[in-house]
Amino acid sequence: MINPYNADYFERGIETGTSCYSNYRWLPELTVPMAMSYIDYLGLTKEHKILDFGCAKGFTVKALRLLYRQAWGCDVSPYAVNSADNETRQYLKISDGDIPWDFDFDFIISKDVFEHIPEDFIDGTLQILAKAGNKMFAIVPLATTKGEFVIPAYNLDTTHCLARTYYWWVGTFKENGWDLIDFSYHVPGIKDSWSNFEDGNGFFLLETNNNVDKDRMGVVV
Repeated sequence: MINPYNADYFERGIETGTSCYSNYRWLPELTVPMAMSYIDYLGLTKEHKILDFGCAKGFTVKALRLLYRQAWGCDVSPYAVNSADNETRQYLKISDGDIPWDFDFDFIISKDVFEHIPEDFIDGTLQILAKAGNKMFAIVPLATTKGEFVIPAYNLDTTHCLARTYYWWVGTFKENGWDLIDFSYHVPGIKDSWSNFEDGNGFFLLETNNNVDKDRMGVVV
């Protein structure tokens, strides 16, 4: 199977009708302030180990490290990971949905990732993440009860295959090892360009619950 997250997806997505990306590149004036918003909202300290799950070219990892935070990233796209600059690339790994690091994380950040995962695989993905980290900040485009994203542009990405409501996501998180501890439709400094849609994005702050076995040997049933 051809990996859809290739050069066309990241560099010519609008032109090819595959994504909302065009010339996806490092923009420090946008990414560094966003990373600072993560730090402020999550209370990330210099001691915390942070994983960016679905890191693409590693821009968030780069920004967090510029702000003296311990950040790593993984992504299913070889093209994206291998496009990272040399300094950032050492903190990134290609993943098949697993966590290719042999240590646990204090925080996992996953922004605009879960909508790309088929429903048959979302449970397993969340369980894997629950065994790798203590808390997770998941940013997910939300859908109406008709199964369409609230924000029309999200429906244009051909790899978006999981459009679900807030309630569906809360239940799915809980069943797979994650309890909701905070939620917002908008966190200042993150996805501000979509804030005119009041309920278009969900910002879920989660922590692991007793449904997960933290030794990574399996999920408690």
